[in-house]
Amino acid sequence: MDMVFHNQRNRMEILEVTQVAPTSNSQESTTEFRLPLTFCDIFWFKFPPVERLFFYQLDELTPACFNSVILPKLKRSLSLTLDHYLPLAGNLKWPPNEPKPIILYTPNDGVSLTVAHSDADFNILSSDGVYDASELHPLKPDLVTSDVSASAIAVQLTLFPNKGFCIGITAHHAVLDGQTTTMFIKSWAYICKQGNEENSPLPPELTPFFDRSVVKGPDGLDMLYLNQWLASSGSDSDTSKKSLKITTSAGGGAASDLVRATFEITREDFKKLRERVLPKLPDSGKEVHLSTFVLSFAYVTTCMVKARGGDGDRKVAFAFTADCRPRLNPPVSQNYFGNCNRPKFEVAKARDFLDENGFVFAVQKASGMVKALMERWVLEGMEKILSDCFDVLKEASESKLQIISVAGSPRFGVYGTDFGWGKPHKVVIVSIDKSGAISMAESRDGSGGIEIGLALHKHEMNNFSWLFPRCV
Repeated sequence: MDMVFHNQRNRMEILEVTQVAPTSNSQESTTEFRLPLTFCDIFWFKFPPVERLFFYQLDELTPACFNSVILPKLKRSLSLTLDHYLPLAGNLKWPPNEPKPIILYTPNDGVSLTVAHSDADFNILSSDGVYDASELHPLKPDLVTSDVSASAIAVQLTLFPNKGFCIGITAHHAVLDGQTTTMFIKSWAYICKQGNEENSPLPPELTPFFDRSVVKGPDGLDMLYLNQWLASSGSDSDTSKKSLKITTSAGGGAASDLVRATFEITREDFKKLRERVLPKLPDSGKEVHLSTFVLSFAYVTTCMVKARGGDGDRKVAFAFTADCRPRLNPPVSQNYFGNCNRPKFEVAKARDFLDENGFVFAVQKASGMVKALMERWVLEGMEKILSDCFDVLKEASESKLQIISVAGSPRFGVYGTDFGWGKPHKVVIVSIDKSGAISMAESRDGSGGIEIGLALHKHEMNNFSWLFPRCV
């Protein structure tokens, strides 16, 4: 990739800020709806929200067409979709008589919707990069949060005249995970494309399942996590401890000089990576799990550690989040609404990745992490994992440790999200610039590859761009 940095001023005009509620024709929308938080939800209680952008290219899109056709359809279909996803129209609350927060929808609640117009270069922002990470920030909506309430999601629709439009969605991590967020966005797209018919059922694969009793974990894990979050607030005041404000960043926050770029690992690249690693595995390691995820995660991690360089004794925490739905006993429906996942991470020294067999080391580690989840109880060790995460994040904030984690998944199929104007030209996860994460998605051309999104310091992106194609 040629390292040509694009820096532009994103001129944004906010045209409207409104609230979209479920339709009043829905019987459910006229009554209160409560959902308790499970231990899986409370784990993510105050982690930063996940911010996604979907770019749709329509070269002849005029403001008149956007305002008279696209905007009304998107608003109407969002309202109809919320009939099926009432918790997303509600808020996170902590009633005085409740031991833990709940998700509460009450009549007249709704989703904050921002409508905007941008003169920024659509072609650059929806490209594979390289451009300043901050250029995407005006396109993402902010959650409405306070000490006593936090919205579940927020949505922004941004017009790029004669280029297309962008849908931004910010999701509260304690309310929904990537699987649920993707299911909601695809439901919204389905209803919009089908013509916004009232009382139209969603297909079974998009119909949310709200029964919390199916997610069973160790007794008391929810309150253990909650008490750890409360202790981390550093305040003795009950009001401050119970604040529903979320942290703005994990692992030190977004730096001002971060740039973004997207890289692709093709099916042919995966073949080369397997051929490269197999001869170097010991006989006892021939059963290493060489999935496309393991190879992608290991290869990108190795390149990122090498791109940073420096002290070989520094720590590297590499992590991913596994979907627990199919791994619980009995398995939970993929339509389960909420968080049903667990983080898995390992800590190693940078030198393990820096030597000539660094990629082999990373493959063995990543494979071991995946196999442990497949061969053991998926919730094993969950009692310690939040406190361990706090320790890792503290070291990262002090620049003692490099975090490399994964946001998104190729299994989500985000490039199939068609609202009626074609598939997305580009999908990005903005929030990786606050967390040290990489994003993963399926290749947009359907070729079986994997798309990797990065937000790195400029000099690291230069190094990564040089390193990345050398071995694939």
